[in-house]
Amino acid sequence: MEEQLNTHLSQLQIWKRIFLMLLFAVVITMVRWLAWAVILLQLFFVLVSGEKNVHILSFGRGLAVYDYHLLSFLVFGTEILPFPFSPWAMSAELKSPDEN
Repeated sequence: MEEQLNTHLSQLQIWKRIFLMLLFAVVITMVRWLAWAVILLQLFFVLVSGEKNVHILSFGRGLAVYDYHLLSFLVFGTEILPFPFSPWAMSAELKSPDEN
């Protein structure tokens, strides 16, 4: 068991994944704060004009999909690296590992 653990800990790929997970954990925190800003901004527009702002709505949807891609990577649901290591639109095309 200990030998197997040492083998896994010596693999560069594992350490690279750990580093990327820490990086994306910070990014997802910032994305969630930005999502709250979008929520409040959209609420302001609805209160003032009575209608949703389509540009904020589009940005919010893209942000939600990106958040899904980040979370999916963090929980090992995908090996596809989130933006900026893949195109922004790649997040919308993600499938779970069992769907492949």
